[in-house]
Amino acid sequence: MTRAKLLLRSLALPFCLLIAHIAPAQAAEAWFEKLKAEATPEQLYRFLYALPKGGDLHNHLTGAGLSEWWWQAALAQESRGYVYYTKVRIDNCLPYGSNEYSFAPYLILFRNLQASSYQQLDACQKGEYKRLQDLDATEKQGWLDSIRLDTRHEGRNEFFGRHWERLNELERNPHVVADILLRNMQAFGKENLVYLETQEGAAGGLKADGSRYSDDETVAIYRARLQSAEAKATGVTVRFQSSILRFLPGAEEDLRNLYAFTDQHRDLWVGVNMVGREDDDRGHPLRFLKTLRELRHQYPDINLSIHAGEVDEPNLHVRDTLLLGAQRIGHGVNLITDPDTMVRMQHGPYMVEINLISNLLLEYVSDYRQHPFPEYLRTGIPVALSTDDRGMWDSNLTDEYFVAVREFDLSWDEIVQLGRNSLTYSFVEAPVKQNLLADYDARVARFAAKFRKQGFDGLKDVRPVSYSFTCKRYLLCLPRE
Repeated sequence: MTRAKLLLRSLALPFCLLIAHIAPAQAAEAWFEKLKAEATPEQLYRFLYALPKGGDLHNHLTGAGLSEWWWQAALAQESRGYVYYTKVRIDNCLPYGSNEYSFAPYLILFRNLQASSYQQLDACQKGEYKRLQDLDATEKQGWLDSIRLDTRHEGRNEFFGRHWERLNELERNPHVVADILLRNMQAFGKENLVYLETQEGAAGGLKADGSRYSDDETVAIYRARLQSAEAKATGVTVRFQSSILRFLPGAEEDLRNLYAFTDQHRDLWVGVNMVGREDDDRGHPLRFLKTLRELRHQYPDINLSIHAGEVDEPNLHVRDTLLLGAQRIGHGVNLITDPDTMVRMQHGPYMVEINLISNLLLEYVSDYRQHPFPEYLRTGIPVALSTDDRGMWDSNLTDEYFVAVREFDLSWDEIVQLGRNSLTYSFVEAPVKQNLLADYDARVARFAAKFRKQGFDGLKDVRPVSYSFTCKRYLLCLPRE
């Protein structure tokens, strides 16, 4: 046999094996291509709502509360001695020169205080506030709308500079935060998600009298809520990440404290993150390199999932964040401007947490045609969909899948891989992860088989819940929860 024939023969076997491997996948997903071609938007959404999902790995807990949830949770705290007040007018009580760039700006409506702080105000400032229970219908609607991005002029500056300042002392009550956690678990459970890795710490909690909760007291509140029958009934496994505000002067010391805290609570806290505006250069990644190298001398196996590339200019922040030791990158929008790092991230071991709705509403892309998600997905960079601050976007995880399928024509294999990635790259302990992955594979297989057999008749009992994002952007207006 000639060398040419030997070469052709050696190439032929792998090629045949490749065809044999690909063909079943193509045949198996023909049903999904038919679905995309023929389904109405409401039918596609129903399908994606019922779709078995893996995890939400990029989730800020106090940004994940819907406005209605915050309202209900705040009023329910009266039984624990909490009463909340919110600012409904500005009477110019302070002299000129107040610091409007602090975390406590005076010229801001619907800033929330608990009674212990309200009592410390002077008479003029007290007149600017009302108890939540006493708001009229217009004021209540303004309060609800103040927590979400719901108008065209709101965007990045409104979100970073006002939303958190309005929540204020509501998010410092660990009982309220635990309630927001439970409501997320319940909503995610209905969407068939099984794992939530949310960002929330334990420091800074306020008791009704204004004194502080210790970290251990706050952890005990969260732990009790997770062990409740209501939480277990959701079927959602929860783990936490600690996070620091990256641009603060004392961020390095905050990072040291969080490493110690995470090390002491490894059963629930599985990683550390850095949050805050990345275009504030005071929080650039390499600022923390020395501190993280010191901490790795003291603590084993602290996972890092760090925001990087959440900017609309080219830079090397994703590369530098990998140098910090990050295993996952939050957002990664501008990774596409750094080809060398893109090549490095192909086929793992790193993953990008994709937040399609967040990136649009915060104006990191002006249109989904600009979003790099399909480039990452289809060049082998591991990605998974997540919700970021779903309460402030007034959205859910199904919305993220709906955007991805509608805007980027995802295949069935790609959808399944996104769900698998969200579990494979999670920080949950290995035995739990393996169980979640096995369960995910089984649920996806059953779901696909049932749909191929019954079509939408098999989903007639599914009652999808949607919020204002899909209603405004896609005119898909379903009942709210």
